Amino acid sequence: MKKLRILVLTHPDLAPPDNLSALSPKEQFEIKTEIDVITTLRQLGHDVLVLGVQWELRPIREAVEAHKPDIVFNLLEEFHGETTYDHNVVGFLELMKVRYTGCNPRGLMLSRGKALSKKLLTYHRIRVPDFAVFPMGRKVRRPRDLAFPLIVKSLIEHSSLGISKASIVNDEDELRERVRFVHERIGTDAIAEQFISGRELYVSVLGNDRLVAFPAWELVAEKNDPSEPLIATARAKHNVEYQAKKGIAIRAAVELHPAVEERLIHDSKRIYRILELTGYARIDFRLDAENRLYFLEANPNPDIAEQEEFASAARHDGLSFPKLLERILRLGLPRQE
Repeated sequence: MKKLRILVLTHPDLAPPDNLSALSPKEQFEIKTEIDVITTLRQLGHDVLVLGVQWELRPIREAVEAHKPDIVFNLLEEFHGETTYDHNVVGFLELMKVRYTGCNPRGLMLSRGKALSKKLLTYHRIRVPDFAVFPMGRKVRRPRDLAFPLIVKSLIEHSSLGISKASIVNDEDELRERVRFVHERIGTDAIAEQFISGRELYVSVLGNDRLVAFPAWELVAEKNDPSEPLIATARAKHNVEYQAKKGIAIRAAVELHPAVEERLIHDSKRIYRILELTGYARIDFRLDAENRLYFLEANPNPDIAEQEEFASAARHDGLSFPKLLERILRLGLPRQE
């Protein structure tokens, strides 16, 4: 691949300093994705400029005019502190006719809304958990056909923000309390969906038109109490000490029925296309005791740190981390051609 001028967009707090050795292990863990991507791109010989943005679009325009990047490597997950604004930044890049990596604005909008994506996929006969949305400022009324137990989440936030053991509710009082928590503490509408007891599986998909779906990865907790339901809480995903205590890991899924493996790959590609995703995404499922798959959500522009599930699944399938980043760059380059 020819050497490129690359502008990396990230949150200002996540932009790595020039001297990485000055960071503590905890600080390096918190910005591992940015470190991995930027370091690897530079090792590949690309000319990389890092720009932290959050409150203004003008710095992006100024950096584009000064640096004249061949492509923007987009690591932004929010703008103005809002996850739903990420598509606006990508839209701004399109208006400037600048190539970028990752998902397009329409795919970001369709997939970020957990209720909207489930409605679209239900129409296309993809199995999803029963669910109901509880908007802020309205009384909590559970539909009669929505049976307990339920898991309550933010309608739009990602990275398991606000998800804990208390997110699983078993009666009306617990439901009202958890919806109120999401409204007041997270500051968004809430969604309560049927809790599917079983295995949590992730399929990483790469591509625009021709898609590659890597083998499924699975969330496991080897030291967890068998009576405790397995859910991807915020602590399970981001707290290293808690992960060690519970034996939490995300690794290649084993002992899947061949029909389930085939269905995972088939459905993941279908979902990717239905939601009009591009670049790369991770599709999340639950698998119940009867080998029925349920779509949970799609994650456009997921974490691609070298040791996270997307890059690990790609490496397991023979695609090294540097090659993965080059593939992501190639997928972004044709956009304005």
